[in-house]
Amino acid sequence: MNDEVINQQYCKLGISPTVYAFGKKIEEKLEKRFKTIDSVAEYNQMKVIHAMQERKVSAECLNQFTSGYGYNDLGRDTLEEVYAECFCGEAALVRPQITCGTHALALALMSNLRPGDELLSPVGKPYDTLEEVIGIRPSKGSLAEYGITYRQVDLINDRDFDFDGIRQAVNERTKLVTIQRSKGYAARPSFSVDQIGELISFIKSIKPDVICMVDNCYGEFVEEKEPLEVGADLMVGSLIKNLGGGLAPIGGYLVGKKECIENAAFRLTSPGLGKEVGASLGVIQSFYQGLFQAPTVVAGALKGAVFAANIYEKLGFSVVPDSTESRHDIIQAVTFGSPEGVIAFCQGIQAAAPVDSYVTPEPWDMPGYDAPVIMAAGAFVQGSSIELSADGPIKPPYAVYFQGGLTWYHAKLGILMSLQKLVDAGIVKEENII
Repeated sequence: MNDEVINQQYCKLGISPTVYAFGKKIEEKLEKRFKTIDSVAEYNQMKVIHAMQERKVSAECLNQFTSGYGYNDLGRDTLEEVYAECFCGEAALVRPQITCGTHALALALMSNLRPGDELLSPVGKPYDTLEEVIGIRPSKGSLAEYGITYRQVDLINDRDFDFDGIRQAVNERTKLVTIQRSKGYAARPSFSVDQIGELISFIKSIKPDVICMVDNCYGEFVEEKEPLEVGADLMVGSLIKNLGGGLAPIGGYLVGKKECIENAAFRLTSPGLGKEVGASLGVIQSFYQGLFQAPTVVAGALKGAVFAANIYEKLGFSVVPDSTESRHDIIQAVTFGSPEGVIAFCQGIQAAAPVDSYVTPEPWDMPGYDAPVIMAAGAFVQGSSIELSADGPIKPPYAVYFQGGLTWYHAKLGILMSLQKLVDAGIVKEENII
């Protein structure tokens, strides 16, 4: 199709010819990167199909609707076998009753730790919403209230594992180690699966029986391998991020060692009941289909992240990862150094949305955070950050975190719209877009 015709469609959406031309010039240089992303997606697509075939997914699995207790839910039980097969785990827990990623993490921690145990983070401070779960910030029902202590070892220069510090921190009470793969609201890079494997190997050389849990949110299907393949005992995430493929309306998952999963199931439901109860309530088809689509959806989000890094680095902003670094999650951080930059960026992402595009996002005091947060997400599923979305705390260094896009083309529009809003606000000068 003639490029001028496509340009006209972008103009209808509010993208100026100058911004469109700038984006096109950047995109043309990314052909090789995009081909690599597509190759990983193809590999992971085959992995998912193989797991579904091995576990004999049938039409009955998709059509079953259970309510009440949810006994003998074939679709639910088979899906959990598919997750275990796909991610090299002994067992899995994949449920709509797990409301979000934080809930999945809290479930994993509270079910596998006991009073007197110690939780260790060898990668510095965890994501903001986990602080209240642990008790770093006091909250009702936290691990601290149950006599579970917490210790962390900060990264060296916000990048490298402090192996000496970790060796000193591991002690007889260390029961579980939590490794956050993605950066959260931090300036550090996200960790590759190989880096996580190196860290786990080191920790297990000190204490072989320690449980190593990986918060895998935003990282699934970004690489060919997943954390369980490099020694993790448990990996945890949300279904309204990567693995839901944009179709799961709610839910979270845990995959790993059978004992860890059983502990989590008894905590999610009740001692004596565990995985036997928990109705799927008609969402099971979206869970299957979302997992099936996830590799290609993640590929689109990755292309958007790489595009954003190249756009904003070219304009002189600090980006993490930078324009050439390998990717280990779908998140792209851009530091603007001012609240106005963060706000304009998020308003651009919102303006590109298929849902609520007319809404203007503003910072607000969101539960679980220690500063006002602005969030942009005109999503089909509320809070779904595999869909085009951006957010950031309104505090120094004033960085925004972009992720998602169910298709590459929507991610591309979102980035161009964010740039357009920055130009309109005078934060980026149009004459600098060359």
